[in-house]
Amino acid sequence: MALQVGIVGLPNVGKSTLFNALTSAKAEAANYPFCTIDPNVGVVTVPDQRQDKITQFVKPQSVVPTTIEFVDIAGLVKGASQGEGLGNQFLSHIRQTDAIVQVVRCFDDPNVIHVSGSVDPLRDMEIINTELMLADLDSIEKKYKTVEKTAKNTTDKKLKMQAEVLKKLLDTLGKGLPARAVPLDDNEEPFRREMHLLTAKPVLYACNVSEADFIKGGNDWVVQVKKRAGEEGNGVVVICSSMEAEIAQLPKAEQKEFLSSLGTDESGLNRLIHEAYQLLGLYTYFTAGVKEVRAWTIRKGTKAPQAAGVIHTDFEKGFIRAETYHCEDLFKLGSEQAVKDAGKYRLEGKDYIVKDGDILFFRFNV
Repeated sequence: MALQVGIVGLPNVGKSTLFNALTSAKAEAANYPFCTIDPNVGVVTVPDQRQDKITQFVKPQSVVPTTIEFVDIAGLVKGASQGEGLGNQFLSHIRQTDAIVQVVRCFDDPNVIHVSGSVDPLRDMEIINTELMLADLDSIEKKYKTVEKTAKNTTDKKLKMQAEVLKKLLDTLGKGLPARAVPLDDNEEPFRREMHLLTAKPVLYACNVSEADFIKGGNDWVVQVKKRAGEEGNGVVVICSSMEAEIAQLPKAEQKEFLSSLGTDESGLNRLIHEAYQLLGLYTYFTAGVKEVRAWTIRKGTKAPQAAGVIHTDFEKGFIRAETYHCEDLFKLGSEQAVKDAGKYRLEGKDYIVKDGDILFFRFNV
């Protein structure tokens, strides 16, 4: 399953610069509002040091990492949901995403125009979140008008439940709260999911800071954002998009040297990707052989047959068993044979819950 993340924010907060760094693409980035018009879409490999380490022991012919897709849309402004700026037409491009990265300006630079005239991350967050809520409210109101009429004249329990869920969502959004704040049971949740609501998605705030503040780990604005994000139950990562764009242009070896000079072994972009995975409760498992070492993405709690289905539906349909060991056992013992000799190589059935970092080989029959 490929993870898809939408990137949103006000104009000139560093969205497109961040996108360029993430994808090493060339999305236009300029110092004026609405520079990005059509959505930019880029597929990025997910960095995983464990996969790199597995290849040292298995020596495969090829290595295939898992990927994450980023969608960068035009900068939003106050009133976007009512058609201001470039309007909410671009919000449709991120409705299908799994999560949202909201880039928040936490740097002061007189040479970079701020659309609101001053740096105030909490105000900026409020503007974006309000526009997302208003866009959701518009979608739900239209849907509710149709469903409510039909639900009144039917005995269909499913339709009546849908109308009730939509009413709950309407009431909550009307109070200025996001759609994810509505508690729903397992039977009700599909109705929220099918709406692809923007405020039902988990949010990761990317605090875009100056290079000096990145080295320090943040600033007072970042502290404010972390406090607000904590109240919302959302995540935060600190980045310097201009610096990340420069790092992305360096050869891999020089990237490591540069990061080491900053006192870190991981870029802000890598942390952003890892935080997105954690936010969505995602795990990575591996298949490893001489032909290929490949990473696969699953949700936390996925059982072995469903994990096999990520590779191919036939693997899930004809699942017999999974042969597995953890990558850490490989690192400690040095080879698959040594893992077997140590009794760490296991046969697991259909109820086995796959762990993050498992190396799996599936037996199936169709």
